[in-house]
Amino acid sequence: MSALSDSIDEKALCKDESQMKLIPLITAILVTGFLYFLVFERDVLIAFAQASEMETADDPPETSEEVAKPAKIIRVFARKSVARQIDSAVVMRGETEAARSVEVRAQTSGQVVSEPLRKGSFVTADQMLCQIDVGTREESLAEANALLAEASARVPEASARLDEAMARLDEAKINDNAASKLSEGGFASETRVASAQAAVRAAEAAVAGAKSGLKSTGAGIQSAEAAIASVQKDIDRLEITAPFKGLLETDSAELGSLMQPGALCATILQLDPMKLVGFVPETDVDRVEVGAIAGARLSDGQEVQGRVTFLSRSADKTTRTFRVEIQVPNADLKIRDGQTAKIIVSADGAKAHLLPQSALTLNDDGDLGVRIVDDNSLAQFRELTLLRDTSEGVWVAGLPEVADVITIGQEYVVDGVAVVATFEEPKQ
Repeated sequence: MSALSDSIDEKALCKDESQMKLIPLITAILVTGFLYFLVFERDVLIAFAQASEMETADDPPETSEEVAKPAKIIRVFARKSVARQIDSAVVMRGETEAARSVEVRAQTSGQVVSEPLRKGSFVTADQMLCQIDVGTREESLAEANALLAEASARVPEASARLDEAMARLDEAKINDNAASKLSEGGFASETRVASAQAAVRAAEAAVAGAKSGLKSTGAGIQSAEAAIASVQKDIDRLEITAPFKGLLETDSAELGSLMQPGALCATILQLDPMKLVGFVPETDVDRVEVGAIAGARLSDGQEVQGRVTFLSRSADKTTRTFRVEIQVPNADLKIRDGQTAKIIVSADGAKAHLLPQSALTLNDDGDLGVRIVDDNSLAQFRELTLLRDTSEGVWVAGLPEVADVITIGQEYVVDGVAVVATFEEPKQ
């Protein structure tokens, strides 16, 4: 009897244990289903809840003592935002660039006879950078001058010969004319007429030869002058000077080195004023104008200000951006060539709201915006345009003049959901 009782107790205990194991399993299934509807089917769940609440509100109470339950309303935090006028600046990334950078090169050959200038040295305009040995150029110049003097000395003689030939031609023409008239009256023979005509032709040939000699003398003068100019130009190129004031980026050519045409003497940079170069996207290019005020923060924290001096009319084929150049003063030469810069160009002002970044959200289509509370206390999504990102928040456009923006709880509501907003004061 005792064994039978123990067996019954063991069966009851096993049954209780099975029931206890089944209860957590059912609870887990219910919790998992609730979480699924809450996360993945939130819109359906909210719509079902609202429909149930509306049906409950429409049903008349069964008795006069029964009171209808109020609909469930989501509580959120909101901020009453008022649009303000701001400068709608165009922000871009860029770098510093020297106003001018020139590689000064030799135009003639020869050995360098000047001491080199070291990189980093400040040079003025027309300061000598490299001096090339004159070699035999001065002798060539003297020879060209002598040829010019010789050719010039032959000019009077050639002119005299031409004058003499012209006089003989005039005399021959007179004799030929006289012989022709005498021959017509029978007072001169045909031989005399032929001799007079031959004398005219000989005089004409002499005139042509004299003119040719004078032209040859003139050509000799021009050749000598060209030789002088060539040698003189070559001598002038022996001194390689700085085209403008600036800093040497490289050492100038070393003493004793052989220079050939095209060989590098030195590289010089003009750093005052300095250029800031950025690239603006085609969506913002119409907001940038030449002459607009612009500022930049360099990689070392230095802040500079200047004006836009150039805006490209042709887009880069790869990036579809337009080059913008800004000129800034750099009298102390603190700005270096090639520094990274964050550039801001002022543009026409616009109405905008200053909101915390945490208030931004996305709709089902992936559009960036915020949710606001409309006049009927319903949540509504509004797509925004970002204008500027600051440490205080983001400046956005796309909202009405005054808007109640949900700052906390916007992720838990959708369009048309009734909300109760607790308003907070905006941070100044």
